[in-house]
Amino acid sequence: MPSPAAGPVHEVDTLVIGAGQAGLATSYWLSRHGVEHQLLERRPELGGAWQDRWDSFYLNTPNFSFLLPGLTYDGPEPDAFLPRDEVIGLFRNYAARIAAPVLLGTEVTRVSAANGGFAADTNHGGWQARNVVLANGAFQLPRIPAAAAALPGHIRQLHSHDYRNPQQLPDGAVLVVGTGQSGGQITEDLLDAGREVHLSVSACPEAPRRYRGQDVFHWILQVNLHGPEYGINGLQTDQLPSPAARFMCNPLISGNGGGHGIHLRNLGRRGVRLHGRFEGTDDGELVFSDDLPARLALVEAGFGGRLGRMADAYIHAAGIDAPPADPVPVDEWLPADSGARLNLEADGVASVIWSTGYGLDFSFLDLPVLDEWNYPRHSRGVTEVPGLYAVGLPWLTKHLSATLSLVGDDAEFVAAHIAAR
Repeated sequence: MPSPAAGPVHEVDTLVIGAGQAGLATSYWLSRHGVEHQLLERRPELGGAWQDRWDSFYLNTPNFSFLLPGLTYDGPEPDAFLPRDEVIGLFRNYAARIAAPVLLGTEVTRVSAANGGFAADTNHGGWQARNVVLANGAFQLPRIPAAAAALPGHIRQLHSHDYRNPQQLPDGAVLVVGTGQSGGQITEDLLDAGREVHLSVSACPEAPRRYRGQDVFHWILQVNLHGPEYGINGLQTDQLPSPAARFMCNPLISGNGGGHGIHLRNLGRRGVRLHGRFEGTDDGELVFSDDLPARLALVEAGFGGRLGRMADAYIHAAGIDAPPADPVPVDEWLPADSGARLNLEADGVASVIWSTGYGLDFSFLDLPVLDEWNYPRHSRGVTEVPGLYAVGLPWLTKHLSATLSLVGDDAEFVAAHIAAR
């Protein structure tokens, strides 16, 4: 652990680490309960992890999904999508509206037990608190495969966390590794700029942007909120097949251009050279799994096999009058080669963008509360350590726990638990 920074020691009832959507929602409810609290935000400005998105980014969830406490959308375009800078501005206005007590540019370097509560060290002195809420988010540590170190030094490598626009890349082809939402959307951004793109396909499912008369997120949200009322529990945390499933991919959709699904075979038709899963290097070449046809079929079947099936079951059980699903067209397009190997020099690849996700970062915690996946052991955000809480993590209580739609529900429960102490 880093040594504590010199400076004053402050006291507060509840310390909230992070002032993104989870921290601000927690602040809203703590204020309603009259709980004295302070938010510490390591960034110099408000806006959370949305500030790490690329220039052309649009929110993937529609306007109707804004369900933060004290901030719900009631405008004329519920199915529209906000661009990055508007999302950032919205959070800054929200923080001002709820009078959230935020200290910016304040990084927490250590949290430990002390005096029946907690001591927190920061780059601007220390804090003593009865309660601590971990609200520092799920997008903390960019994950890059160890094999990246074997790439030639002249290849420009970026994680999607640091990608902003095609102009920051040198001339030449670009390899994007990973087809989660970031990988798919960055590939489209590069294509729109006229760049030559290679794409390493992972197992994240494709999904239609609209399904049975609604934006697909409408049904995902409804199953999260009301599925258990009808016996449909697949999007509740206690139904996960394993704790590792908390980090599964989200559907491959985009909010750009009014919102659309991303179909990998269509990207291939547009000139993207598709490859299997990245596996490493061999004698100067990049090696990918030699299973691209089966991988594309798996990606295309993912929505219908899980989220689509739950949406159908919910519609039926709730007696909702929804149109039938559009038939999925048969698409047997395949690239001319298997895409199992890539010679960076021969194919003119000058850049690699690792769209390979994030890991949780609780390295500042000097408390025995993390499981083998670096995830706090908890029940509804109440951890095993009395007075220590978590909000805004993926699958905290359900699939959408970390989203703008439902992070407020978990924050409300945690704030009430703190107030009851």
